Amino acid sequence: MANELRNNVFNNFMDPMEGFFNGLGKNMVNTNKMKTDVIEHDKDYQVNVELPGFKKADIDLDYRDDTLSIHAVHDLNKESKDDNGKLLRSERTSSDVSRAFYLPNVEADKINAGYDGGILSITLPKSVEKESKHSISIN
Repeated sequence: MANELRNNVFNNFMDPMEGFFNGLGKNMVNTNKMKTDVIEHDKDYQVNVELPGFKKADIDLDYRDDTLSIHAVHDLNKESKDDNGKLLRSERTSSDVSRAFYLPNVEADKINAGYDGGILSITLPKSVEKESKHSISIN
């Protein structure tokens, strides 16, 4: 019985601390991911990415070596002041997210992107593949 009581008291003491350290770790490392849909059609790839709260100017897109790279940074600074202008609270948050997708055979100069309502939509037209047949003679 004494063992059970001791364990219970220790567990009750550690539970709040565990929550504190879990929250601390989550705030220090960005666990948010870009929610993304990649759809392959016959003539193109369609990529839709959820980036709510980001500004269009803070989103970078790059396509090279058959890979689409998306990088976005979001900084938010909030201040609350009382009627006398005294600072009551100041908060800063930052998000830095990136993803890369291997999407081969794309006509890079025809990629089209738009950003509306927190949704980034990218259309990557596939290049017309020329069938190259080469007959090989058997010796």
